[in-house]
Amino acid sequence: MTPKHLVSLADWSRESVEDVLERSVRIKSEYAKNGASDRLRGKSLAMIFHKPSLRTRVSFEVGMTQMGGAALYISDKEIGMQSRETIEDIARVLSGYVDGVMIRTFANAYVERLAEHASIPIINGLTDLYHPCQLLADLLTIREQRGKIDGTAVAYVGDGNNMAHSWINAAIHYDIDLRIAHPDGYAPEPAIVKAASERGAKVTVTTDPREGVRDVNVVYTDVWASMGQEQEKEQRLKRFEGFQVNQALMNLAADDALFMHCLPAHRGEEVTAEVLEGPRSVVFPEAHNRLHAQKGLLDALLSD
Repeated sequence: MTPKHLVSLADWSRESVEDVLERSVRIKSEYAKNGASDRLRGKSLAMIFHKPSLRTRVSFEVGMTQMGGAALYISDKEIGMQSRETIEDIARVLSGYVDGVMIRTFANAYVERLAEHASIPIINGLTDLYHPCQLLADLLTIREQRGKIDGTAVAYVGDGNNMAHSWINAAIHYDIDLRIAHPDGYAPEPAIVKAASERGAKVTVTTDPREGVRDVNVVYTDVWASMGQEQEKEQRLKRFEGFQVNQALMNLAADDALFMHCLPAHRGEEVTAEVLEGPRSVVFPEAHNRLHAQKGLLDALLSD
């Protein structure tokens, strides 16, 4: 049974994640054959954005439209979360208007508090701590490209950020040999690593990117300075030297290793154009799978 909310993949079971992926595969195939459906006819999704977005907004809005529902974009200026209205009041009001809420914000506590007080599903569209929707698309992409998720060795190279944390949570549910290679001072949250390891996740944390990527099936990276970290960019560029995913680093991975990136990408910083545009890159099929993974998620949360 799918949980009511998606705050973090750590809150879900393997069966619930698999259910969303199975729905994603099925809905993707059905759309390719038959076009739009009415699976979510009459359903509406409120989308709250404290951070700008390309993939998150388009995938959820188009996903709702292609399944016969409607999506409503709401900026923080219109809500004034925690300034004009409390999170608790917003949760209660929206519960009487729409069938679900997706929020893309900074503090994970905002998502947690919405979920606590809403009577409708709350979806974490991204916080500074987690990005579970991206991970669903990543898992879908690996399944399509490799035929299975279990038995995959994944190297995450770069900042121990929300993407690193989401990969750690995914490793709770799948037989993933996860290696996180980070510069000194940019490790993932130790509590998240510890909690996942206690649940059986195989996670290795290292400051050596070469050891991290050796013989892996997937090499994954993210920007070195995310939204809200712009003032740290120059410092991060210096600290992350040696962690660029270039052809020399990719050559240490398995011969058929995939390159993945959640985008946006800064060519010449965390990844070279040669790798991003190269034959091992599945970055754009991965980006397109945001739509299909979101449709599977929306189907699981709103249609049952």
